[in-house]
Amino acid sequence: MLLKAAVNANASLFNSENTRLVPLLQRGTKLDRISVSATKGSNNNRVLTGVLFEPFEEVKKELDLVPIVPQDSLARHKFHVDSESAINEQINVEYNVSYVYHAMYAYFDRDNVALKGLAKFFKESSEEERGHAEKLMEYQNQRGGKVKLQSIVMPLSEFDHADKGDALHAMELALSLEKLTNEKLLNLHDVASKTGDVNLADFVESEFLGEQVEAIKKISEYVAQLRRVGKGHGVWHFDQMLLNEAAAA
Repeated sequence: MLLKAAVNANASLFNSENTRLVPLLQRGTKLDRISVSATKGSNNNRVLTGVLFEPFEEVKKELDLVPIVPQDSLARHKFHVDSESAINEQINVEYNVSYVYHAMYAYFDRDNVALKGLAKFFKESSEEERGHAEKLMEYQNQRGGKVKLQSIVMPLSEFDHADKGDALHAMELALSLEKLTNEKLLNLHDVASKTGDVNLADFVESEFLGEQVEAIKKISEYVAQLRRVGKGHGVWHFDQMLLNEAAAA
């Protein structure tokens, strides 16, 4: 009885004056369109095709955008020229910072300086920055951009300082470089936001920004420690600490 009542109720809904279904689906015919009106006499009729996504229709505009010139990337999609340019600038920043750190490594590795812990730290820092540059280059190619390497400025070769000493002077310079790199990365993220490039914004956030903040904190602590120990014997102990940290890692 309950089932019969439910069927009668549904039938009454479809037979009411407030709802119309046209045309009726007939056996052997193709479902074309259904016009639905919520109220009798309404002018707000809309057509339902039954299909939400028509790939062969929507893909036509994308087919027109596929490049036929061999020099153009086939993978490029929703990648603004400003984003491409900003990535190339960041590659240059990373290589320049790497070059400075490499010069610091060479300085502290000298036989008359002989601070092996600092030399190791700056060598690893140089390799890390170069790795960042290569990661950006890979991403540029992945998005269909063109990597354009630019000139690298020749770094200093002497890092001694009459008042601060070489270790503190070099570490303060490293802290400034890390903050500058962070600022440049934020500029790159800003370009991604302005061009609506969600993929690039996510790439910068996930691969660089968190790591950059950690590096700034770490080097800030090194600067604070070197300021406490001053020049002389305390620097040697700090250098040994860096060697022990590297060995423990």
